[in-house]
Amino acid sequence: MNRASGVLLPILSLPGPYGIGTLGTKARKFVDFLSAAGQRYWQILPLVPPGEGNSPYMSASSFAGNPFFLDLDALAKEGLLTKNELAQAVCPDLDRVNYAQLHKTWTPLLRKVWKRGKTRYAKEFAAFSTQESEWLSDYALFLALREYLDGNMLQDWPIDIRRRNPKWLDPLRKELAEEIAYHSFLQFLFYRQWAELKAYANSKGISIIGDLPIYVSPDSAEVWAHPDLFMLDDELNLSGVAGVPPDAFSATGQHWGNPLYRWSTHRKTGYDWWRKRGRHMARLYDVVRIDHFRAFHTYWSIPAEAETAMEGHWEPGPGMELVKALSEIPGLSLIAEDLGDLDDSVRAFIAESGLPGMNVLPYAFDPVGESAYLPHNCPNNGVIYTGTHDTPTFVQWLFGEASPAERDFASDYLRLREDEGFGWGAVCGAWASPCALAIAPMQDLLGLGADARMNAPGTIGPHNWSWRVRETALNQDVSSRLRHITRTYRRGG
Repeated sequence: MNRASGVLLPILSLPGPYGIGTLGTKARKFVDFLSAAGQRYWQILPLVPPGEGNSPYMSASSFAGNPFFLDLDALAKEGLLTKNELAQAVCPDLDRVNYAQLHKTWTPLLRKVWKRGKTRYAKEFAAFSTQESEWLSDYALFLALREYLDGNMLQDWPIDIRRRNPKWLDPLRKELAEEIAYHSFLQFLFYRQWAELKAYANSKGISIIGDLPIYVSPDSAEVWAHPDLFMLDDELNLSGVAGVPPDAFSATGQHWGNPLYRWSTHRKTGYDWWRKRGRHMARLYDVVRIDHFRAFHTYWSIPAEAETAMEGHWEPGPGMELVKALSEIPGLSLIAEDLGDLDDSVRAFIAESGLPGMNVLPYAFDPVGESAYLPHNCPNNGVIYTGTHDTPTFVQWLFGEASPAERDFASDYLRLREDEGFGWGAVCGAWASPCALAIAPMQDLLGLGADARMNAPGTIGPHNWSWRVRETALNQDVSSRLRHITRTYRRGG
């Protein structure tokens, strides 16, 4: 990886009139903004449909795209929506995603798109359905069944449907054929639009960094279709769940609730499911960040009935076997999210993997010790971040979470000045590091505080996964300043 830089901004956070960022014109304008700013990378969060708490890390699928990212204007130009119907999706709140409102306004429109488009695109849709059959048929059937069963989660489905008993499932598949096709068609539209956006970004010299959540949701097509791959009992109830021990985010640890993998089964199959997942990621993105990479070495196993993560314990993960399986996939370039509770054996494993790891700036300013995250200590083969989707914004950390000694040290080290903007000081510190790649969330470029935080780990609240940038913020003053910093620190701008 050549010395370069980029910006973290999820699709959901893009500006636009329809209540959420989409794959349309505003996304292309953001690509233009990155190009004008001399950037080489655009990092996003998972493209999958969000699940519990609107989190993209609790999705009903590891392969599907979020239909709420569809470009409605493009669909209108194709004659699949009218101008009056588009007006129904307009949302006055430009700063937050209101998911309940989205479901209310978008769902009727997407039904109309299916009704008008299924004949027009029948041939292309059939080809897509065949190409993506390994995951699409199970996913679309899963959603259709969930609606048929009044929105109940998988664990509350009748046992025969949970166990995929053909006597029950085959008649339902026929009965729900139209609903299954509807959900499949939305995926056809999503993947067509995503391919167009990615091609546009690449044509402008911008590579996309995607995200591979290590775990899946307990209420997902994967758990239903491949129960043998997860730690489940005979009735598909979880026998253990994922999380992490007490950490900087929570004194009782984080209880995520995702099912754990049955690694013995994955090993017997040669990690076939992971290879399929990796090939899928290689098609979608130019680079992929593996979420919670340390769980490849050891993972925190929490009893299913436990109320907090404190009752968990460490278990061995798949280790280098899985790293090797993924590294053999053509075109799959990886970044290891190697944050969290690391001991010497985990650090040795990460080093053995050879993957670039992450260095997060707010963790660097120990006023007594010598942090490995201080920019001058960061490795060449690494990625430095001024913050991530899980951390406070830099300004929030500096004035809300840092101790006085940490704040003083950070101010001295980064030579922070209020007139220049504290966020820009963080960007300069990261861009000056020896790391091959430097990334800043859009919030840090704008010097925003707590109101702009993307997610507070271990919590479920209305502000998680909802922040959006105003279009006026993506202006020439910001892009010119970022371009100057990028050129100053020789990151190819």
